[in-house]
Amino acid sequence: MDILKYFLVFLHILGAAAIVGGWFATFKKPTVLPVQLYGAIAQLVTGLALVGIAGATHDPLNYGKIAVKLVIAVVVLVAAVIGYRKATSGAGVPKGLAHAVGGMGLINIAVATLWQ
Repeated sequence: MDILKYFLVFLHILGAAAIVGGWFATFKKPTVLPVQLYGAIAQLVTGLALVGIAGATHDPLNYGKIAVKLVIAVVVLVAAVIGYRKATSGAGVPKGLAHAVGGMGLINIAVATLWQ
């Protein structure tokens, strides 16, 4: 079970890197890249899987932190979906929406690492 948990953690971190890295790459001309959408999906799916594994193995859980991270992850995913759809349709992606994807992704990383 540990191998699966560590692999999910790896994918979870990779998803965060995709979200924030894509944001940094397009910071001067904000848009939502496909890699940010895939990263947001990966973050949500692997995060839920990690919570499920922790619950199944009776690891101690901080449900407040999990709830905050889940809400932020859903906001990032919704913003990424909307921004990606606008980008692929040829419409301009609003700067606030593009920065919301990366900024909220960065906030989610901060919550994960700084909230003990």
